Amino acid sequence: MNIRVTVCVGAQQTCGSRNLLCGVAPRRAFSMAAAGTVAHGKLEGRKAAESTGVRKKGVEGRVRSFEEIPHTGRSGWVNLVKFWREDRFRHLHLHMERTFKALGPIYREHVGTQSSVNIILPLDIAELFRSEGLHPRRMTLQPWATHRETRQLSKGVFLKNGEEWRADRLILNREVMMSAPVKRFLPLLDEVARDFSRMLQVRVGKEGRVEGGKRSLTVDPSPDLFRFALEASCHVLYGERIGLFSSSPSLESQKFIWAVEQMLATTPPLLYLPPRLLLRIGAPLWTQHANAWDHIFSHAEARIQKGYRQMSSSQAQGSGAGAAGVRYTGVLGQLMEKGQLSLDLIKANITELMAGGVDTTAVPLQFALFELGRNPEVQERVRQQVRVSCAQAGGDPQKALQGAPLLKGTIKEILRLYPVGTTVQRYPIKDIVIQNYHIPAGTMVQACLYPLGRSADVFEDPLRFDPGRWGSSREGGQRAEGAGGFRSLAFGFGARQCVGRRIAENEMQLLLMHILLSFHLSVSSSEDIRTTCTLILQPETPPRITFSQL
Repeated sequence: MNIRVTVCVGAQQTCGSRNLLCGVAPRRAFSMAAAGTVAHGKLEGRKAAESTGVRKKGVEGRVRSFEEIPHTGRSGWVNLVKFWREDRFRHLHLHMERTFKALGPIYREHVGTQSSVNIILPLDIAELFRSEGLHPRRMTLQPWATHRETRQLSKGVFLKNGEEWRADRLILNREVMMSAPVKRFLPLLDEVARDFSRMLQVRVGKEGRVEGGKRSLTVDPSPDLFRFALEASCHVLYGERIGLFSSSPSLESQKFIWAVEQMLATTPPLLYLPPRLLLRIGAPLWTQHANAWDHIFSHAEARIQKGYRQMSSSQAQGSGAGAAGVRYTGVLGQLMEKGQLSLDLIKANITELMAGGVDTTAVPLQFALFELGRNPEVQERVRQQVRVSCAQAGGDPQKALQGAPLLKGTIKEILRLYPVGTTVQRYPIKDIVIQNYHIPAGTMVQACLYPLGRSADVFEDPLRFDPGRWGSSREGGQRAEGAGGFRSLAFGFGARQCVGRRIAENEMQLLLMHILLSFHLSVSSSEDIRTTCTLILQPETPPRITFSQL
């Protein structure tokens, strides 16, 4: 839920004329080259023997230089003009896919102020993460950081690096990532998911048309899914409901959803320009972005102040938030009770969790309903497993999920085909070699998730929606050997993986569980959904789903 899914877009720009613009002849076949470290200009260590044949061991047996990495044009500003002129911001994921096919499994990109090395193969990604160090860094979303600095607001863990990041992150992990807090907040997520299903049942009963003695309703579910995501997030973060499923949800909550969408839409163009310059000249794009963040913070501030008053009142009456018999007060209550973070830091992190927990959950659920709807046999397999598991769980949501691994497989499969964040980035702390090219320490290297998830070099039948491919006996429907854990990276990896991962995974699984128990899903067209990038990957047009009573 924060930044729930790693939300970052690197500098992307399509190779126009392959030879003239890129200066490198395209390579069409990917090489599963191993990566290693640089020593005296040679590729050494346990991976060296495996590198034989990679680019014919470079030139005269040497590791190739950074400058020799295939690229999409040397001038960042020329590339930026082309990027804007050809509206490539909206199709970054497709650009990456095309560029890997043209240039091979590694290429450099320079657009505006951003430079990166982009990779796709699991073994290369594994090497990148082996060199991330104790304090992993990912790309700083400078527009977000500039907003905090100019408003004199504290930064949450998403925008921090170094020891300060690590100290705050360890505190947050204890409230959102460990098994004990997950067990506490699962019933809250389950309650919201049940209510969503009941709300949908009422709507189908009232508005649906009768077919074969049962009612069905065809709708665009995206507005309701956004409300579900915000309601679920607030229930976990604040320990209370905000009433978005009522007949007249609050205008303030609707404005919050709009502000999140505005913030996400205005972020990508600002990644390639100096935000402080735009601030000085009063650029409308920056003004829209800053105003959206201001509204997000004011919404969170109101919620946090209410939580603080409730906690103070509870303490005055002699019962702390963690006392026996007192209900779970949400992540906010737990952080305030323990007092390990200042109120400003709590506000910063709760706001990031809220802002990153709406679109990044609602959008994958749109894709999940669509894929289940156009794959009825898969849908039925998941439903049957859910029915058996729920019958045996006795109302315990944790047991219900544990007994239905196809639900988790469904989410992993959706995020393979439609990753919310299109890249995961790291800055290696030492010089490394990937694909027989030298990459200096401190270079931003991106694992590109959309082309990775759809690569036939990595997955068998990659365009097929198959939640079962993630079963332990299937090894992920994987073709390439080794580095299996680096095929599913939608939530990032390691110490810097998405801090809201447990909330997001369980939230999506529980909603699908209750929907499948109540409805059969179908779609009018099985054509692929056209997708676009704002800061996250989403449908160009939300799919319409038919919900039919079982």
